[in-house]
Amino acid sequence: MMQQLLLDIRPLPSPLLENFQPGRNAELLHMLSGILSGRERERFVYLWGERGCGKSHLLQATVAAYTQRDLKAVYCSAKNHSGFPVDSAIDCIAIDDINCLDASAQIELFNLYNQLRDEGHTFLLLSGTVAPMYLAMRQDLVTRLGWGLVFQVHELTEAEKIQAMKTHAADRGFDISMEICLYLLRHGRRDLPSLMMTLDALDRYSLAQQRPITIPLLRELLQVAS
Repeated sequence: MMQQLLLDIRPLPSPLLENFQPGRNAELLHMLSGILSGRERERFVYLWGERGCGKSHLLQATVAAYTQRDLKAVYCSAKNHSGFPVDSAIDCIAIDDINCLDASAQIELFNLYNQLRDEGHTFLLLSGTVAPMYLAMRQDLVTRLGWGLVFQVHELTEAEKIQAMKTHAADRGFDISMEICLYLLRHGRRDLPSLMMTLDALDRYSLAQQRPITIPLLRELLQVAS
C-alpha cells in the first residue's frame, strides 16, 4: 500500500515564475519578468548555483511564460545534449547545466551565441553550477557568458523552506508542525520539490492509516521511500 501511495502522489505544479519561491532571488525574478514584459532589453543571462537551488525551475518557467504568450521558446538540458535549435525566429532558448557540455557541444554553444548576437532577437537563458570564471570550459565561451547578466541563484534558507512547506500544506488542506518541518530538513532530501512531494505522500499516508501526522508516521514513510 505504501508503494502505491508513493506512486499516486499528485504531481507538483508545472514550473512557473508565479510559483517560484524567490527568497533572496527577488531581483532575479524581477529581471526575468521585465524581459518577458519588454521592460528589460537584456538578451543574454547566465544563472549559477548549487543543485536544488531552483535554476531548472526558472529556466522551464521562463520558457512556459513565453509559450503562454504564443511566442516560440525551447528548453534544453545539456545533460541530454542532442544539438541546439538554430532557428533565429525562436524568441527564447533556455539551456540548463551547460557545465555538462563536452568539447564539441561547447563549440556549438559558442557558435549559437555569436549567431544570436549578430542576427536574432532571441533571449538566451543559460545555467550552470558555478560562476563563469570557474567553468572548466573553453575560454572564448566563458568570455561570452560574462558579456551578459550573471546571477547567482540562492538556495532558500531553512526558515524560508519551512514557510514554503507550511504554505504548501495549507494549500493542500492540512497542517504540519514545526517539528515535522525540522525532521524533514534533517532526514529527507532538502531540495524544495522533494520536500513538497514528501509532504503530499505524508498527507495521503495519514489519511489512509487514519492517523495524525506525527514524527513516527513520517519516519515510517521515509524508511519505506528510501
